[in-house]
Amino acid sequence: MNSVTQLFSRVLRPLGRAVGCLLLATGCLLSLHAQETIDRTIATVSAGGLPQLITYSDLMWQLALEPDAPLANPDPARLQQTLRRVIELRIIEQEAKKLPAIAPTKKEVDEEVKRLLAFFPTRGDFETRLQAVGFRAADDEQFLQLIEQRVAINKYVNFRFYSFVVVTTQEIAVYYKEVFVPDAQRRSPGQIVPTLEQAGKEIEEELRQRRVASDIDAFLETARERAEIVILYPDLPPRP
Repeated sequence: MNSVTQLFSRVLRPLGRAVGCLLLATGCLLSLHAQETIDRTIATVSAGGLPQLITYSDLMWQLALEPDAPLANPDPARLQQTLRRVIELRIIEQEAKKLPAIAPTKKEVDEEVKRLLAFFPTRGDFETRLQAVGFRAADDEQFLQLIEQRVAINKYVNFRFYSFVVVTTQEIAVYYKEVFVPDAQRRSPGQIVPTLEQAGKEIEEELRQRRVASDIDAFLETARERAEIVILYPDLPPRP
């Protein structure tokens, strides 16, 4: 279970099944790369802490991890969608800081990089997109810092939402009868439908993810109302 992907299931689903997505958890990051760039602040977010900047580069770094997203002339609507995701990540990041930090290990960071690489045909394709937005390669120190922050948020979300969800055997049985069996019969007419015992684990995980998604939706709605969000370019945005 990847809790960061679960966190933004309602925001973006460009990759994978219901909750597949690629998101970068970034801090207050400006032009930190070897190449000289002029950045532009797009928005600021404060959820009980110091305001954090969201820059044009933050949006481009996010888009670089979406294989189907053009980087040369990004669509304004997609930039708006990306801005919303990054704002919500910043809110989660600031909420996470209220709890004891769960430091990512090197192994966890490496595994997350490998997971991202799997969405691209080759490592070269992946690194070409990273280079287009200022990173040198997949082992670029600044890029790995972003991935480390992503993993840290993943751990927080897993603790905050996923760990406390309980799915009962009765809920599994009801879902099996009312949803799983009809869907299986519709998809594969004439085929033997797996038994409740065979499908139980799959159904439990499906219900767990749905419950987590609902809890996250409610959490983000409340958190956005409390947060101070200032968007400097509502029509989003010209390049720096």
